Amino acid sequence: MAKTTYTSLKLKTNDEVKEIDFNGSKIEVRQYLPIADKIDLIDITLQNSVEGKLYNPLKVDMYFHLNMIYLYTNISFTDKQKEDEYKLYDTILSTGLLNAIIEGMNDDEYNNLYDILQNRMADILKYNTTAAAVISTLIEDLPKNAAAAKEIVDTFDKGKFQEVIDFASAANGNRPI
Repeated sequence: MAKTTYTSLKLKTNDEVKEIDFNGSKIEVRQYLPIADKIDLIDITLQNSVEGKLYNPLKVDMYFHLNMIYLYTNISFTDKQKEDEYKLYDTILSTGLLNAIIEGMNDDEYNNLYDILQNRMADILKYNTTAAAVISTLIEDLPKNAAAAKEIVDTFDKGKFQEVIDFASAANGNRPI
């Protein structure tokens, strides 16, 4: 079998853009996002959506779609607009802009990205319930907890403890407690 060199294929990353019209404005929607950007999109979505050890599904939806818009479109937002992402998301969703952008995306690109998000979230939740995760958390928290215990021992005032014992004895009719 004859070998073909990669260079001879003359490949380049897909940088195709689809233009959509929304309320008279032309919006460019990328048809492909490089893998490094996809990883960032998924990771920041999950980081912003975690509450304790669980994910808030409304936050997952909001951050996923906002980050998708930030990375897939040419829409620019000011820092002031991004300060209240709840309001920004409500406006984008309720006006139909989100649906228009999703319709302008490559279907496979959107569906694969959403599936990856769901799978990553499920994997993290599954891992968090394993013995390995519990042990890891204990090991990570051990130095912090040991330092707190040392602080309690170091600041322990035996005189005040004796006063508590004396008070309890007096309250108990001077009988041993």
